[in-house]
Amino acid sequence: MYALYFILVVLLCCLMMSPTVAKAMREHIPFFEDICKGIRAGDACEKLVGYSAVYRVCFGMACFFFVFCLLTLGVNSSKGCRAHIHNGFWFFKLLLLGAMCSGAFFIPDQDTFLEAWRYVGAVGAFLFIVIQLLLLVEFAHKWNKNWMAGTATNKLWFASLSLVTLLMYSIATGGLVLLAVFYTQLEGCVQNKIFLAVNGGLCLLISGAAISPCVQNRQPHSGLLQSGLISCYVTYLTFSALSSKPVEVVRDEHGKNVTLCVPHFGQDLSRDENLVTKLGTGLLIACILYSCLTSTTRSSSDALQGRYAAPELEVARCCFCFGNDVAEDPEEQPAGKGRQRVLYDEKKGTVYSYPYFHAVFLLASLYMMMTLTNWFHYESASIHTFFRQSWSVFWVKMASCWTCMLLYLWTLVAPLCCPSRQFSV
Repeated sequence: MYALYFILVVLLCCLMMSPTVAKAMREHIPFFEDICKGIRAGDACEKLVGYSAVYRVCFGMACFFFVFCLLTLGVNSSKGCRAHIHNGFWFFKLLLLGAMCSGAFFIPDQDTFLEAWRYVGAVGAFLFIVIQLLLLVEFAHKWNKNWMAGTATNKLWFASLSLVTLLMYSIATGGLVLLAVFYTQLEGCVQNKIFLAVNGGLCLLISGAAISPCVQNRQPHSGLLQSGLISCYVTYLTFSALSSKPVEVVRDEHGKNVTLCVPHFGQDLSRDENLVTKLGTGLLIACILYSCLTSTTRSSSDALQGRYAAPELEVARCCFCFGNDVAEDPEEQPAGKGRQRVLYDEKKGTVYSYPYFHAVFLLASLYMMMTLTNWFHYESASIHTFFRQSWSVFWVKMASCWTCMLLYLWTLVAPLCCPSRQFSV
């Protein structure tokens, strides 16, 4: 239900960022200008469209999740009164969400509010990116640890690990080579060459660190599978960043405009802008919802707090990310046949942290707000220019590459820097 609320608000924001919708409203709604003046939304309802409207609506949604984050602090049982507030009253919550999103339009001194909220949104969006990257690093470690647990009884798991690792590095290497072919030239494209060289060198660095003797002594479950997965993701982010970089246009000897350092087939692929925008927006919302809903799993919640399951409790499975991957506690197993099989009955607390769940949705609201409004180039932002080139988007994605590398590298060297602490990944 919270995800449904999030989707409804995001779709509303997409409509607000669409010039086509604004034009259709002016043409098809009778007495449009009179209605706009009556609700004090401007002569042509300009206050209900554009980046400022998205800022206000996302402010209301962020406040909604912030309130529930405060209300659920310290909830240790799903049977308590505040737990019922989290798990029910959906109609009243929808009314509250609508009231908060609408009330944001009546905040006094809108210019100061938008200026301050812009920087709050940037900080919150960056924190959400960090959480996404932490979950990716946790997933990589969990994958390797789970499959390594199966090697004790079946040597075929070694073959599976080797095959997947080889596939990961093949994808990463092939991707970097293709990026060098299509986004660089023999002369020029110095920036692209530098970024590809730096990111490729960082992939080699984390791979070498993962299998170095000093890291293996402290973390025997560290391997090339994790670094291969991180390298694939960094390759994707590098491609996405270079695709978002504003193109450089020069005139050739015939006086024609020529774009440099971009694939020549890029114009053919982006002809149908509406299709690209719809698919891209859907994929973005799906990725954000996955990151938000992953916060309801115990393993991810524990991983963000630095707690991991013991390797000896792992049960190796191909689809390890679904279901319970830890051996059952004998005390929690049913005594006889016919009894319900309960893996976790909340004896030690709720299945997931309610306030953390709402905090992740709060940060996701800020991330969606900044993404829809093209980060800091918001003046010319619209849903139709959502996936066009922008320096803001380029640097955000490139910074995400380096942050992902640093987070994974820290999980490797942290036991060496702090030998007195216990780390387990």
